[in-house]
Amino acid sequence: MEIDAAASGALLKRERVRDAILELIEARRPGDAIPSERTLCADLGVSRPTLRAAVDELVVAGLLVREHGRGMFVAAEKISQELLPDQHAFTLPQASGVWTSRLLELRTLPAGARVGRKLRVSPAAEIHYVARLRLVDGAPIAIEHIHIPAALAPGLTSDELEQGDLYQHLAGHGVHVSEAVQSIEPTVLTAAEGDVLGVPELSPALLFERLTRDTGNRPVEYVHSLYRGDRYRIVSRLALSPQPAPPAPREGHHPGIPPSDFTIGDPVTFSTSGVVQNTH
Repeated sequence: MEIDAAASGALLKRERVRDAILELIEARRPGDAIPSERTLCADLGVSRPTLRAAVDELVVAGLLVREHGRGMFVAAEKISQELLPDQHAFTLPQASGVWTSRLLELRTLPAGARVGRKLRVSPAAEIHYVARLRLVDGAPIAIEHIHIPAALAPGLTSDELEQGDLYQHLAGHGVHVSEAVQSIEPTVLTAAEGDVLGVPELSPALLFERLTRDTGNRPVEYVHSLYRGDRYRIVSRLALSPQPAPPAPREGHHPGIPPSDFTIGDPVTFSTSGVVQNTH
């Protein structure tokens, strides 16, 4: 697959604008205003269409709220539910298909405030920023934006990012990953993202965000990825503990499981797999 240079450039510019606005959001509380589009365009040195594309994405993601005649405001915090797996029951089977990578960009640059907080490094500390296209059986499936502290893997190469398993390559640099926290939520693709993935603007997608730590509990990787919603889905297998008697009603429930189906707080073991849909 040939990568359109213009589409790739538009995607990467929008990504930098998105990160800058996310820093503004994370420095504020829900309901706080962020600067106007005119001010942001001047501060970031981008055109109004580029800025609006990034803002539109954050509005769809539920991080910003537009109010006509008033401006843009930080949205209310999202409700999240964590399923805690039994250490011996959690498995992560390999997704189907033959997965390959195509490098879009590899740069060493300052972490900045937002990524620096996630990786627990100074905003001025250098990181490797990697943008790459993930393909399955030659078809584009996902766009990954990866951030790795440069001091941990100073010799990381473009060949390593396109060939083989990234975590195995990191192990070769002395970085041994141990655990990760990952969130998944629905979103839609911008025009630039759609061009790179070969689908129309506003196509459904899954947004993954992951923070990976090594055996010393250091953050070693922050990544957010967009997976095509028409080709990729997550399948979870849950094993619910049997109950001797119906429980008293309690507030809250696990996502995808109706309230009162089982006792809140009882163990839930699960395995998760990624499935690539064949559209041919």
